[in-house]
Parts: sequence; structure tokens; C-alpha cells
Amino acid sequence: MDFAQKLAEDFGLKKWQTEKVIELIDEGNTIPFIARYRKEAHGSLDDQMLR
Repeated sequence: MDFAQKLAEDFGLKKWQTEKVIELIDEGNTIPFIARYRKEAHGSLDDQMLR
């Protein structure tokens, strides 16, 4: 099982959401930036869920 799949199961998310958030963080984006400006990329997760 990969890391994205484990996170998806633990938090009740879809795997594509966790993969995209991991990708955005790896690119150097901050949680507030991801939550506010990249909603379309991760399915509108709020900053609390992203933390």
C-alpha cells in the first residue's frame, strides 16, 4: 500500500485527492495557499483537513 492510499483510507478521502495534495506540497506550496487557491485541484478540502 502506498502513502497516498493509506492517507485516503485514514481520513476518508479519495486517493486522487491525497495524491494531488502530496504533489502540491512537494512543489513547495503552503497549506494556506493550497486551501485557498488550488481548491479545484484537490476537491475543495479545507485547511483543517489539509493539515
